[in-house]
Amino acid sequence: MFSPAIRLNNGVAMKALTVLAGTGILTASSYIQVPFYPVPMTMQTLAVTLVGAVLGWRLGAATVVAWLLAAAAGLPVLAGDHLTGPAVFIGPTAGYLLAFPLMAALTGFLAERGWTGKRPLLAFASMVAGNGLCLVLGTAWLSVLVGPEKAIALGMLPFLAGGLVKSALAAAFLKAIGR
Repeated sequence: MFSPAIRLNNGVAMKALTVLAGTGILTASSYIQVPFYPVPMTMQTLAVTLVGAVLGWRLGAATVVAWLLAAAAGLPVLAGDHLTGPAVFIGPTAGYLLAFPLMAALTGFLAERGWTGKRPLLAFASMVAGNGLCLVLGTAWLSVLVGPEKAIALGMLPFLAGGLVKSALAAAFLKAIGR
């Protein structure tokens, strides 16, 4: 199996520390943002895909869920400050947030099957797939709030180029740490 975290963190305490460190990385990625409306552009998707790819699908998804639980508890772990606590899961970003554990699981699943930094094109494809999943699910939720045309115009199209760039950066990062 690919995941270095799974090999290094056999004990529950080490896995808990790994999840805690991952939530810290995810939180930091939330604060690197470009203001957009109604959904901010952040480095969250880059971090979510990397967490999945590095930790594997189970621990990666668990890390993202822990981060989202911290958000639901009202901790300042997400981008923006207009919604806190459970309210973030009914606002315009809810679909994207709820897609994050699935993104981590997808990239982790693919990494465990060899889509890693040792195969950069497959790693890039994995990251693109994760970002695409997030955009589709997030836009679907946003369309419930603002209508499909506006959701695509505001919640998908502006993020396509950024998703490709972040996917390339994530694949390059995986290649660098895979050495």
